[in-house]
Amino acid sequence: MVTELTWQGKYNKDGKKNAPLRIALPFQTIETVNESAQERIRTLDLFAQGKPTEWRNRLIWGDKKYVLPALLPEFAGKINLIYIDPPFDTGADFSFTAKIHPHKTENATSFVKQPSIIEQKAYRDTWGKGLDSYLQWFYETVLLLRELLAEDGSVYVHLDWHVAHYAKCVLDEVFGYENFRNEIVWKRRGGTLNNFKSYGSITDIIFLYVKTDDYIFNPLRTKESEEAQQYIKQRFVYDDGDGRLYSRDPITNPSSSPTPSLIYEYNGYKPPQKGWAFSIETMRKWDRLGKLYFPPDKSKRIRRKTFLDEYEGQPIQNLWTDIYVINSQAHEHVGYATQKPEALLERIIKASSNKGDLVLDCFCGSGTTSAVAEKLGRRWIACDLGRFATHTTRKRLLSNPDVKPFIVQNLGKYERQHWMSSEFTNPQDRISQEKSYRQFILNLYHAEKIDGYTWLHGVKKGRMVHIGSVDAPVALGDVKNIVQELWKKGGNNGLDILGWEFAFELNETARQFAAANNVDLKFKKIPREVLDKRAVDQGDISFFELAALDVSAKVNKKHQRLTLTLNNFIVLPDDVPKNVMQAITHWSQWIDYWAVDFNYHDDTFHNEWQSYRTKKKPEIDLTVAHYYQEKGTYTVVVKVIDLLGNDTTKLLEIIV
Repeated sequence: MVTELTWQGKYNKDGKKNAPLRIALPFQTIETVNESAQERIRTLDLFAQGKPTEWRNRLIWGDKKYVLPALLPEFAGKINLIYIDPPFDTGADFSFTAKIHPHKTENATSFVKQPSIIEQKAYRDTWGKGLDSYLQWFYETVLLLRELLAEDGSVYVHLDWHVAHYAKCVLDEVFGYENFRNEIVWKRRGGTLNNFKSYGSITDIIFLYVKTDDYIFNPLRTKESEEAQQYIKQRFVYDDGDGRLYSRDPITNPSSSPTPSLIYEYNGYKPPQKGWAFSIETMRKWDRLGKLYFPPDKSKRIRRKTFLDEYEGQPIQNLWTDIYVINSQAHEHVGYATQKPEALLERIIKASSNKGDLVLDCFCGSGTTSAVAEKLGRRWIACDLGRFATHTTRKRLLSNPDVKPFIVQNLGKYERQHWMSSEFTNPQDRISQEKSYRQFILNLYHAEKIDGYTWLHGVKKGRMVHIGSVDAPVALGDVKNIVQELWKKGGNNGLDILGWEFAFELNETARQFAAANNVDLKFKKIPREVLDKRAVDQGDISFFELAALDVSAKVNKKHQRLTLTLNNFIVLPDDVPKNVMQAITHWSQWIDYWAVDFNYHDDTFHNEWQSYRTKKKPEIDLTVAHYYQEKGTYTVVVKVIDLLGNDTTKLLEIIV
């Protein structure tokens, strides 16, 4: 008889287990970070020749429901280590404490950035129907993780008392009870007196499962645990006058029976009954090195000196008391409520992977796993649903001066195409499908549909409305067609263009074109929340206007030098918390990060230079100079990411 944990939603009406989504959507690479010009040329050459390009670590913005199936075609059975720290509490805090850095002599101001609506829905609505919802969500996740895991791979699942006991039953079912290796208990803080009716909860639980018996495990030692510290205090008490503490350890043969070759007298000291622990050659070696203790009484045994400065520590067991939570002043602290210490991930990664192995974290949050994997020479894939989590991880990686080039990806238009084909009827009839899609967006925007036009789709409070395509950015040519049709209509009370993405050059050039034609133009972003039925049903959809970036370019043709200067950054107030607006006294305080691609090729944005705020360096540079090796015409793209995690781009054409 099989023991099984069941829950509502595990089985369908036919008695079969409900499986996870398995649509393998293609990834879109939206940014390449820290790649040199030479590496960029080499990558393009390899791609043109149809040869495999060099490995790039991946930072993916997206819902793991879509991301994990998308990873399967390339990475099934290839990931050596998976660490996940999924939400395990109905009241979990996914907020982020961000700083508004001072302008000149002002004081810094902190504000709490709440997760986006779609993040809240994705995480907290895993509990939508209580524990049943969570268990189905968790079950579908670990099914996909097992497929991604290599034969020598391990998975660490970080939980607490809320659901650990249920989760273990699910993990036993998916990985097999025989592949359970450890329940690690991490003491994350000291005791508290905030609850007088139960014991304080000061530990987390980390389950370790493997795929097969042939898994990677590198035993580690520590000198920092409570047990190791007590051992050191009790044993390392001897000193020969040189200040080096040491312990005196027995060197008796551990075998259950005597070993003749190890039974010998040394310097007048008789051997133990079963012999010494090592050969006479080794005994002489230790003697020459001064690592033997000879008791004055020769009837006693020789002992080996273990010096404290050479002591590696005690083998790490499953009780971890030597790793502490991050305090707010720690160098690695980035403001995430759920941030885990680097020491915790360092232990896990060192124990269950080797250099060059591939590590995955699909709830990357503040980016600890990828940051530590990078430092330890592992390859990594990190993903998160939160836009700001992705941005924080990127900044954290860039703070490592030795970080290798990595790419930022999402599922972009492919996820939207899948949503459109599954959400609206007549998938074979593209025209009918697009009409249904536009009507859906118009309803969310509270606009009325209008007929008889190609580019104008609706009207709201007298302003005409255009709905952008799901699979292409709104481009300058689109804007020209929309404006021309607006003039043919004979009305001009304003124009709202709604889009999922906007071409790099659009924001300024399109506004200039609209102004020249006397059109009050606003670009509104269609939010990703539209893809989430739960957000739509609850009416949690807002369309926000794009920010505007003013950049000046100065070219010194003699020295082939380009100087870029940020002059202004305008953020529309409808998307901004009131306390944030009040704290901003200078436009530059909006900018958390900006980067430049000095030779954009109409492909992926290549981050060739960046300036961003950190705890050590809260100011950003507002000017950058770049030298070109050859004269010519270049396309330059500037990308800004603001305090709220939104990005704004600007395209410039320059002649050197």
